[in-house]
Amino acid sequence: MDQMKQSTATLRNLPSVDQLLKSTEGVDLQRQIGLKRLTAITRSALSEMRLRLRSELREGNGYTTESLVAETWKLIHETLQLEDELGIKAVINATGVLLHTNLGRAPLSQAALKAIGQESGGYCTLEYDAATGSRGKRGARVEALICELTGAEDALVVNNCAAAALLILKVLAGDGETLVSRGELVEIGGDFRVPDVMSSSGTKMVEIGTTNRTHLADYERAINPTTRLIMRVHPSNYRIVGFASSPSLAELAQLAHSKDLPLYEDAGSGALQDLSSYGIKDEPTIGELIDAGADVVSFSGDKLLGSAQAGLIVGKAHIVEQLRKHPLYRALRSDKLRLAALEETLESYQHGTAFEEIPVLWMIRASADEIRERALELIEKIENPSLKLQIIAGESAIGGGAGPTSTLSTALLAISHEFLGAEEIVTSLRNSKPTVITRISEDKVVLDLRTVLSDQEQAVVLALNQLPHQEKV
Repeated sequence: MDQMKQSTATLRNLPSVDQLLKSTEGVDLQRQIGLKRLTAITRSALSEMRLRLRSELREGNGYTTESLVAETWKLIHETLQLEDELGIKAVINATGVLLHTNLGRAPLSQAALKAIGQESGGYCTLEYDAATGSRGKRGARVEALICELTGAEDALVVNNCAAAALLILKVLAGDGETLVSRGELVEIGGDFRVPDVMSSSGTKMVEIGTTNRTHLADYERAINPTTRLIMRVHPSNYRIVGFASSPSLAELAQLAHSKDLPLYEDAGSGALQDLSSYGIKDEPTIGELIDAGADVVSFSGDKLLGSAQAGLIVGKAHIVEQLRKHPLYRALRSDKLRLAALEETLESYQHGTAFEEIPVLWMIRASADEIRERALELIEKIENPSLKLQIIAGESAIGGGAGPTSTLSTALLAISHEFLGAEEIVTSLRNSKPTVITRISEDKVVLDLRTVLSDQEQAVVLALNQLPHQEKV
């Protein structure tokens, strides 16, 4: 009975929503997040406190009125912090993975950022021809640039590469069969599986050859009156090596055209320039695919191209026009922000300044010696006596499914601490403002400046200097 009275009395001492909202702290928070949001969070916190009290008071634990108010505010602030952490915020990528999918893949160039914020953030000429005052064509400039840079007859932009594949398969082969090598039925990040996309388009997938070997004759034998398309898929984030072979794109194109069938290449990462001299192999340029005979090619905008997420489609004019006229295109077409970023990025390629202006490209081009020099300069600015810093040889990864067998030699800044373990250092840097994302190698935290922008270096220095200087007692 005493515990029941204690429980009832304590529950009655819980502050009301109105009391909390009218308190000094409540009024201040309302200015920051608004009355409606604070009211909802406060009600949720009080419900949690009621559950906690009913549980804890059975064990004889009690609260004062003041501690109840303090605990409720603590829950409110924890909820606000959790919500803030769930939102999108800028981070410093010090992992050395250039196209880090979890961190947003390619960082945009300064010109692309300006285009999103100033040129297209408000009213803009998305579908307006300022010269004539009449309706214009969405993405006309982007499409023209893509054609110029790839040699394709026509181009189209949709919201991502999966959408591009879905549109192509639906329009060209939705009423029949699509031939694809068994070794190309890949699954990449985010549960994107080629067979699932093909199924969603309505086409019937016909697997050709074996996992490691597919011959031209396999395709030829499978062609029948219901065949509508031959598809070749970039293996993206893996390679089959050893006893493996498949027809070249030129051989497939010759076969497809002799049978009056279109050939579709899902190119994945979408390099516009040859990157083999920088160590990135097996990534043909889009222009090379067009020259080899592909009738339609799809590729990503936010990988090796170095821009915003988009599905870019290039190919024969009559095929691209079919895609543009299909009702599904309207559901998949690109918005003004994406088009603005793409336009500026593609213009860097056109002007011959891509390697200077597009972050992913100058990250690829940077040598290990250049990165080592940056690391040495950064070490000179570290004033934390508890840190031990050394530069070691390492490798950067391309990421994003691009060049899975290619790595870039780099210089890593290895970090150890007098009394913090590697996991504790990683956690502290992850919780710094701004967040610094690192990785652990051989029990040491390593930081790769290849993926750290030059204007972010001072923030990295600050985060390292703010790591504890002495062990907490």
